[in-house]
Amino acid sequence: MKYLAIAGLVAAAAFATNMAGAGQPVTNVSPKHHPNLAAAQRLTDKAYEKVVAAQQANEYDMAGHAAKAKELLDQANNELKAAAQAANKNK
Repeated sequence: MKYLAIAGLVAAAAFATNMAGAGQPVTNVSPKHHPNLAAAQRLTDKAYEKVVAAQQANEYDMAGHAAKAKELLDQANNELKAAAQAANKNK
């Protein structure tokens, strides 16, 4: 029974994390192989940080627009990674 309760808590935490968004973009493009895409990833990360700062400065009262911007930055970051992977396949 103890393990079932722990599993339930882990599942609830995973669901909450998923509902909150993927989080800050991950820099995972090799600057050695794709310097421009890696630079773009660093910029999405910086932009995400600035949106978080804006949310904090405005006490998170931005009608959901800042949260949507963060989601789109994460999506852009994922597309940059996909672009690097596609370029790798073409080599």
